[in-house]
Amino acid sequence: MTERIRTGHGNMYITINFDEQGLPFEIFAALGKAGGCDSAQLEAIARLASLALRSGIPAQEVIEQLRGITCCPAWDTSGGSSILIRSAPDAIAVVLERHPRQKSDEQVHSGEG
Repeated sequence: MTERIRTGHGNMYITINFDEQGLPFEIFAALGKAGGCDSAQLEAIARLASLALRSGIPAQEVIEQLRGITCCPAWDTSGGSSILIRSAPDAIAVVLERHPRQKSDEQVHSGEG
């Protein structure tokens, strides 16, 4: 499942892969612009969140650790509602919170209507 979300650093694309039970186990995150320190930090956060999920730490605990971290906040208005995205880690938490389990018909969500 891939979702696009607007952050203060530009559009971010967050992919969550699910295991056989429908639980999240792997996260990939990329900024619309390639390279740089922001992208490297984002990759590190996604790798550590994936490691936590694969190690049996519940997604809710990962969400609680990432939610609310603030740097360059921006409003994301995709998907028909407006939500304040406080940072790249907060964006990962928001998307993970929206998709705690995989629905059988869920593949790609663009974040738009």
